[in-house]
Amino acid sequence: MVPIASAKPKWLTARRLSAQGISLALGLWIVYAWVLSTPGLRDRNGLIKGTDFLHFYTLGLLAREHRGADLYNIPQQTQLLGQRIPEAAQTTYLPLYAPQVSLLFGPFAKLSYPMALVAWLLCSSVLYGLCVFSVWRTCPHLRPYSQPVLILALASPAFFNLIAWGQNSAIALACFTAAYLFLRGQREFAAGLALGCLVFKPQLLLVTAIVFCAMLAWRALAGAAITGAAQLLLGWAYYGTAAMRSYVHQITHVEYMLPQLEPRIEQTHCLRTFWQMLIPDPPIANLLYVFCSLLVVWMTLQCWRSMLPLSLRYSALLLATVLVSPHLTVYDLVILAPALLFVADWVKAWGWDSISERFLIALYLVYLLPLLGILARWSRVQLSVVAMTLLLWMICRLPVRLSSPNQVSGVANAR
Repeated sequence: MVPIASAKPKWLTARRLSAQGISLALGLWIVYAWVLSTPGLRDRNGLIKGTDFLHFYTLGLLAREHRGADLYNIPQQTQLLGQRIPEAAQTTYLPLYAPQVSLLFGPFAKLSYPMALVAWLLCSSVLYGLCVFSVWRTCPHLRPYSQPVLILALASPAFFNLIAWGQNSAIALACFTAAYLFLRGQREFAAGLALGCLVFKPQLLLVTAIVFCAMLAWRALAGAAITGAAQLLLGWAYYGTAAMRSYVHQITHVEYMLPQLEPRIEQTHCLRTFWQMLIPDPPIANLLYVFCSLLVVWMTLQCWRSMLPLSLRYSALLLATVLVSPHLTVYDLVILAPALLFVADWVKAWGWDSISERFLIALYLVYLLPLLGILARWSRVQLSVVAMTLLLWMICRLPVRLSSPNQVSGVANAR
């Protein structure tokens, strides 16, 4: 999902990118297989295999036993894990998901933990592949490059982390992908229905809600409200009012739990933690986060009010979603897969010049830098956030830069 450009820059030919992608994929997945190649449920790092999926499995067990009172009870969940999976004894997770999320994992909890993990990772991989394929089909200028796109999708550091952590961000990617396809077909209400499903990760809805309100996209907002409310009502109906009250309490007090939620802050990729790592004074860091978030939202709004093609406007929306989100871990970066493909397709249509060269470099960095996020532990600078901000700024500046007749014509060709 790094851009496939013309042959002029030697380091960005399709062949070279394929070779780089194969090398990266082999390196990542061989190391992953080696880490997991231990007897039992603990890997070579001493972690439970599947990492975060263990929490989802626990939620599924609670759903099957209708234990709504324990959805936000950490000691009870730890005790349950020790009983069902002895190797996971004393493992704790911070419960923040809405009650309805546990219902999704109820069927997986019917299986043993190893079988459930395999089934979940397979589902996540298939969902990711379907989303990438669906977006790629809408990118006419990337059609001849199916093999490099496939290789780079498999080598994506974001996808690797999604699988390594056993997380659920492929569902968020599916929501954003479906919403784009509906918007492309001018079905705003259906797009809203898809976006409303993101209520299980409400931080990913923040920018979209602001942009759609500003654009008076009432049909999309109505659709989002319906599916969002339906999810919450489903959890309410299954568990009762007490569980919902506990969930609201957790969400409204989440700021006090952030140290537990982000034990490895170098694995986060958003403006809030960018400033938190860089500035040791919390009030100043928070002020800078708010200021930069407002600036990012403003740029995104200007982009959506421009005549840029939907694919570029949607790319800006996805980048802004990641940057402004108050909590975004490396596996959530899979939602940028459509943005990388859209911008690459536009650059290929635009042709080779100084503008496209800068876009290609920015795309390359946005794709690769999450792999080096751990370096922020020592540098205190999350370079992926810098790269994403740069790419967003470049997209939002396009309506200003493309003013000559030739450039306007290029935009039309890229639509």
